[in-house]
Amino acid sequence: MKLTVRWQGVLAGFITFCTVAVPNVRLIADDWPQWRGPGRDGVWTETDIVKELPQGQLAYAWSADIGPGYSGPTVADGRVYVMDRQPKDRDATERIHCLDSNTGKPLWVVEYPADYRISYTAGPRASVTIDQGKAYCVGAMGHFHCLDAKTGSVVWKRDLQKDYDIQMPIWGIAASPLIYENLVIQQVCGAGDACMVAFDKETGKEVWRALKDRGAYSSPILIRQANQEVLVCWTGDSLTGLDPKTGKVFWGHPFPPSRMPIGVGDPVLSGERLFVSSFYDGSLMVRVPKDKVTSEVIWRAVGHDEQHTKSLHAMIGTSIVQDNLVFGTDSYGEFRCLDAATGERIWEDALAVPRARWATIHMVRQADRVWMFNERGELLIAKLSPEGLQILSRSQLIEPTRDQLGQRGGVCWSHPAYAQKSIFARNDRQLVRVSLEAKSGEETKSE
Repeated sequence: MKLTVRWQGVLAGFITFCTVAVPNVRLIADDWPQWRGPGRDGVWTETDIVKELPQGQLAYAWSADIGPGYSGPTVADGRVYVMDRQPKDRDATERIHCLDSNTGKPLWVVEYPADYRISYTAGPRASVTIDQGKAYCVGAMGHFHCLDAKTGSVVWKRDLQKDYDIQMPIWGIAASPLIYENLVIQQVCGAGDACMVAFDKETGKEVWRALKDRGAYSSPILIRQANQEVLVCWTGDSLTGLDPKTGKVFWGHPFPPSRMPIGVGDPVLSGERLFVSSFYDGSLMVRVPKDKVTSEVIWRAVGHDEQHTKSLHAMIGTSIVQDNLVFGTDSYGEFRCLDAATGERIWEDALAVPRARWATIHMVRQADRVWMFNERGELLIAKLSPEGLQILSRSQLIEPTRDQLGQRGGVCWSHPAYAQKSIFARNDRQLVRVSLEAKSGEETKSE
């Protein structure tokens, strides 16, 4: 497999500055080093963030040209990372980009051939994971790279398709790598018992493999039970808790698909409740006690079909579970609130995203608010409660593009990064940064 690393700092034409001002970023700022943030839980902890967005189009600190792809950006140590694919009229090549997070200046690009044999060929799905100066990157066809995060030089690489005979999901490999101690854990979707595989993060050598399940698209998470870590994996066939050190199965619940493996959003933990939701097969709530490494089903809710849903049939975006409530986006964009104890619907709202099949919202909690990035490229500040959805502010962040989905004029399906008091978002043409820092002495409104 031919692989090329190209330094691009001198290519000024790569960057299009949309405003002359670049935000004054402090030397110490929160990073967003992996999928869904530092804790992989969709929580943004920075303070001094604006309470209200201006109307209309948000001003960019910078904008950089990239190709199509679903891979959400990650930010660490003053750099932003994102993956894409060469435009359709170019070679079948995946690329890993590293840019200066303050200026958008390109620092390096790694590219390698990747012949797609999957549906929706816009580009890589997974976010780059940054850990201790290394970048862990997985392409849609299973090309797995560990790179020096500063230079882009290859530390090790694996062709997972070749090594594990991937039983390729229809939309390719989408789960983002998870770091646990000296391991990097990946939903490989391999044949036999290699649905989940752990690799030595320094060498790329296999440490353990687990589960004979079909693969899906959800990224694994870590929870704690009985004072130990449990790796929670939502595959194409089950929701399972594993020992992250060995791959031993602690507990599991069958969740077979009625049509095809389609789980995309992450499992969500709140207290002792663990929640997943699928487009065709509805929602599952499991109790995971803190004092024992066991689990039990609390409830399962599924509608007649994906258009006639009972509680929640989520597709791409990960739901929120908090204060005994579940908040999520149903199959056609209906934003819903459920009773977390029973799965019964409390309310539904149609204002967050226009109704459409697979309509998507990515949500991140910050203080007492929720930031919503919907598939129309809008950024919303909202509050969620048993009484309903309260949209406090709404602006256009980035335009939808058609490579990811040709319908409805295109979409923005990639999860943004929230770091350095800014949001980093992408479509199929550009990666942008918008400052969300409250100005010194600025009077902001909470509602």
